[in-house]
Order: sequence, then structure tokens, then C-alpha cells
Amino acid sequence: QVRLDESGGGLVRTGDPLRLSCKFSERTLNIGAMGWFRQTPEKDREFVAATSASGRSAMYADSVRERFTISRDNTKNALYLQKNNLKPEDTAVYCCAARPKVSKAPTPGDWEYGYWGQGTQDTVSS
Repeated sequence: QVRLDESGGGLVRTGDPLRLSCKFSERTLNIGAMGWFRQTPEKDREFVAATSASGRSAMYADSVRERFTISRDNTKNALYLQKNNLKPEDTAVYCCAARPKVSKAPTPGDWEYGYWGQGTQDTVSS
């Protein structure tokens, strides 16, 4: 059973940075690509960023490219999302997600991720 636990969310001001962490319980070899998604009451779940199983490749949504950086440390069973220059429209619940071990490539499609965390609320005030 894969368990994902996010942390690091909170209330920040426009322009501030924030770093999210996602710890996963399953052995690294059983986890494939991972990603971050976000959701608000007004919108469907939205892709933010994803990284390959090795962490050597990544992809981003246009809305966060150049501001957010996804990374993973497989020695610590952790996924990170460094968010810089935050904007009010970045306010959302952020969830990390994982693909099974055979799926090593990142993808923006949420239906391709089988494991999800509970999410952490990030609020950016103007």
C-alpha cells in the first residue's frame, strides 16, 4: 500500500515562496513517476508539475513554468515542489500523486496516477 503525506502548505503573501513536501511510505522501487496537482472549489483538478521515476526529467503547466520547480529525493522517499513568486491564483489544495512502478515517465493526466495524498491548502493573499 502506497501512502502519500503532504506538508508545507500555509498562508503567504503575493510574491512569497513556499515549499511543499510529499513523503511516500512505499519503497522507492515500487513508485514510478510522481506529480503535483491542485484544485479549487471553482475548478476541476489541475495539473501543476510532474517528474520521472528517477527525477531526471520534469514537465510543468504553462501557468507555473519558470516559477515552480519539482524535485524528488528517492533516498528520502520524498517529492518536493518549490513555489516562487506566488500569485493569488495559485491558491488551491495541492496534492501529490504517484504512478505505479512500471510507469516511469511523467504525465499531466491525473487519471494515470493511482496513488494520491490528502492534500495541503495553500492560500496566497494579495
